[in-house]
Amino acid sequence: MIDHVHDLASVREATDRLLNAAARIDNAAAAAPSRLPGWSRGHVLAHLSRNADAIVNVLRDLPMYVSGEAREADIERDAPRPMPAQLDDLRESAARFDAAAAAQSDWGRTVELRNGVTDRAARIPFRRLVEIELHHVDLDIGYELEDLPEEFTDRETAFLAERFTGRADVPPTRIVTERGEWRTGGTEGGEVTVTGSPADVVGWLAGRRDGAALKTAGGPLPALPPL
Repeated sequence: MIDHVHDLASVREATDRLLNAAARIDNAAAAAPSRLPGWSRGHVLAHLSRNADAIVNVLRDLPMYVSGEAREADIERDAPRPMPAQLDDLRESAARFDAAAAAQSDWGRTVELRNGVTDRAARIPFRRLVEIELHHVDLDIGYELEDLPEEFTDRETAFLAERFTGRADVPPTRIVTERGEWRTGGTEGGEVTVTGSPADVVGWLAGRRDGAALKTAGGPLPALPPL
């Protein structure tokens, strides 16, 4: 069951962790590469701020972004800012998200995100949590997949397994960690079992690790489409 109140509290906690960690970044470190190809840490921070505003648009039943080009332009514009401006923007955009969430009354309605993707409004706080937690890891400032809260890791594993379910380009796949089991992929062919630590599994599903640490049975490690 989706609990948007619980997820909103988790978003606030994750935002506080991110802000406390990012406060130790100086301007030179902000300009250095993140773990995302082609993006500096400043790009990641700018994206997180603009994503908060984009989710406010979603909650207000407006287009998430004016266009894909405008989204990229905003990130490029904001990425080189000095860290005090980045931190202020993170705080202020998070406050705007909190205010928009507090104003919601119909969490059961369907809302539209990017590229025609739709979801229940109640799941939007979790989607914001995913952005904060994974991009905190992407900053490469000491927060690793192993540091993610267990509840988040398991829910994100389930969320991504659901996302790849029914994909003909992903073989039937059984995913096993010490904390659970999930199935994903299509229906044609033999089932592949993928086993590993929760961090390695979610890292593979989210495109943050190559899966080299995972064990497979029934076939090679499935190649996953980009998110």
